[in-house]
Amino acid sequence: MPSLSQRARSLGTENAFVVLAEVNALAAQGKDIVSFCIGQPDFPAPVHVQEAAIRAIREGKHGYTPSAGIDPLRAAAATYMAGMRGGLPIRAEDVVIGAGATPFIAYAILSTTDHGAGDEVIYPNPGFPIYESQIVACGAKPVPIHLKEDRDFAFDPAELEKLITSKTRLLILNTPHNPTGGILNRSSLEQIAEILRKHPQVWIYADEIYSRLCYTEAFFSIAQLPGMYERTIISDGASKTWAMTGWRIGFAANPALAPVLTRWITNTDSCASQISQWAAVEAINGPQDAAEAMKESFLERRNFICELLNKTPGVSCRLPGGAFYAWPNVTEACRMIGAGDSEEFRKRLLNEAGVAVLADIHFGSRVPGEGQHVRFSYAASKQAIEQGIARMADFIRKNTRRAA
Repeated sequence: MPSLSQRARSLGTENAFVVLAEVNALAAQGKDIVSFCIGQPDFPAPVHVQEAAIRAIREGKHGYTPSAGIDPLRAAAATYMAGMRGGLPIRAEDVVIGAGATPFIAYAILSTTDHGAGDEVIYPNPGFPIYESQIVACGAKPVPIHLKEDRDFAFDPAELEKLITSKTRLLILNTPHNPTGGILNRSSLEQIAEILRKHPQVWIYADEIYSRLCYTEAFFSIAQLPGMYERTIISDGASKTWAMTGWRIGFAANPALAPVLTRWITNTDSCASQISQWAAVEAINGPQDAAEAMKESFLERRNFICELLNKTPGVSCRLPGGAFYAWPNVTEACRMIGAGDSEEFRKRLLNEAGVAVLADIHFGSRVPGEGQHVRFSYAASKQAIEQGIARMADFIRKNTRRAA
């Protein structure tokens, strides 16, 4: 059989879907599983958004579109992103519509680095696993910058300054952050911007898909700071805000790179679904009641799950500033039950207690000195949260007695 390419062999994955397959296999065997592994809203898309998609189908709006997207959505997304970011001068022609926000990660790396040239991309660790996967697949060098628990899972800007070299071409920022729920506040972003002004060769990829899900403070983008807008690829989308994950609509904006991103889409997906694009126009321009109600629900669940986790033996959890993830420290819980690390803890929790979470190693190499962590997606009902954390607490208590 012909061999695979090195690129194909090195391509990573998103372990949330790997664990989901494990969950589904156990559920098929009749086992009762409470799952916190997938990061998507557990709400339907708003009714008026659904109706807009149905109208598009009935009106025959289901053929190819321009690769950059339909004009009404580019205009709506430009106004929306500008309004969320202090009135940035984002024009419709600066916006490109993609089949979700995830493809723009690869497009940004491909547009700013050259394969095999030693170009470096700095990315957050722990972080969305596709960052590292695509950096490697695109032939660039991945350079992780570690997020610290004592900084509420932000990184130290002084560490960034040490990591930037003449080969650095792209810095990936994600706020609010997956998997920790951490936020890069304005003060941190100002320090980062001050460092980047010394390194004009570095582009910024601002992954801001959770921009509408900030709880502790108003959302702020690095693109709003002097000199940063022109070099920042702003990435946002419909998935998290309007519960449209499967509709696959993302949007990215940059005045210089919009034509380049468009060509990448022409060479890959051709265009995003026209039906979904018309639904996204309605999502942005229509009533926001459902989106605000979802945010309020996530905030209640955040407070609820963190309260329960901090009452669980051997577990401590910082209050996340955004998104819908909790990142509890389970170092002591691992010690109590005799688990070697968070991945063993995760597997045992699934198979012995019927609770599905993700381990820290699913989001990059474990940060030195930071202990063991797991990720809960609290895009789940309060009933599921209560049941799942109760099972986890009982699992730790029972296995602590056995270990003793």
